[in-house]
Amino acid sequence: MRLQTIENKEYLPPSNEVLSEVKYPKWAPTWEKDQDHQFDHIEVFKHADRGFFGDFRFKSLKNSDVKFKHVSPKLGLEVDGIQLSSLNNQQKDDLALLVETYGVVAFRNQDFKDQGFEEIKDWGRYFGPLHIHPTRGAPKNQPEFHLVFAKGGLEVNKDLFKDRLHKVSWHSDVSYETQTPGITAFTMLQTGPSGGDTQFLDMFEVYDRLSPLMKSRIKDLKALHSSKAQAEEASKSGSIERKNPIESIHPIVRYHPVLKRKCLFVNRGFTRRILGLKTEESNKLLAFLLKHIESCLDAHIRLSWDENTVVVWDNRRVQHTATHDWPDTNCIRHAFRVTTIAERPIGSQEEYEKWSPHLEKESIKHTEYIANLSPEEYFEQFIQS
Repeated sequence: MRLQTIENKEYLPPSNEVLSEVKYPKWAPTWEKDQDHQFDHIEVFKHADRGFFGDFRFKSLKNSDVKFKHVSPKLGLEVDGIQLSSLNNQQKDDLALLVETYGVVAFRNQDFKDQGFEEIKDWGRYFGPLHIHPTRGAPKNQPEFHLVFAKGGLEVNKDLFKDRLHKVSWHSDVSYETQTPGITAFTMLQTGPSGGDTQFLDMFEVYDRLSPLMKSRIKDLKALHSSKAQAEEASKSGSIERKNPIESIHPIVRYHPVLKRKCLFVNRGFTRRILGLKTEESNKLLAFLLKHIESCLDAHIRLSWDENTVVVWDNRRVQHTATHDWPDTNCIRHAFRVTTIAERPIGSQEEYEKWSPHLEKESIKHTEYIANLSPEEYFEQFIQS
């Protein structure tokens, strides 16, 4: 089978030659056209965060065989001696709180990839409903998994930087959803001896560094997050679109209900504009916030991979980006992501306590109307009133 010639290399199916080098062929990516527009976005629900039930001492996860290593003083942990596939419910609750507390946790020497599809999905559902990605490849008949698959050294990699100086793209996954991801597990199936690290950024720290005056200016602002560009890219490249595009309105400053802290919640991938501001005002403020995010390299960590590592992170409090330093190698990079849905982004404890699925369903009906209000209309309806 020849490699298709399509604009976005993210959607290239692996050739038979490449597939012969894959260690886990059942995890090979597929884009099944019969899944086009066959899935709805998850209906709003009251999320029961398992972190609320965790023990802040993490006693169930600790014994003499378990080793914990801090990656940095504020963000990141490496753990060896715990099998994620064997956790009981109390340990899963402690895991949720551990991940929320440290933002991102790398678990070494895991057997997670050797479990069956259903076992892994059941593991994920303990933390929340599973997200189905609208466009990315998935194992055959398993749309709940998001696959990363690429092989270095191919002709298609030569123009990776043809139009850009770098491929750094800090983001929180699928922030365009009404309820966005929380606990997220990324399992490496196959990789090279080096390269392809993932970088994570602490959005608590990013927010905390803003001046009190700036915090007060942005605390009530909301932004539009959209999947339309992603859907257009998929359509243009010949990929599938499992769901219709969606747009959601989220607070710029997000409140974490378990940790009771605030973080900055905008990203270059999906945040389109700030509501209530004129175009130039929105562009300038959003550009400042995104530049601030991308400049905070002293609030980030970098994790390296091997074929027995699973990294679990909290998509609410960290952003991440891939490191594209491997395309000139001859290595295959193959991994899967299990993404669980958490609460609807909120800006305060009061908002969290008042939120209900019924009220949210009513609010969703007005998303397009609110997004299209002029700055004057928005001010009159949501600020002045």
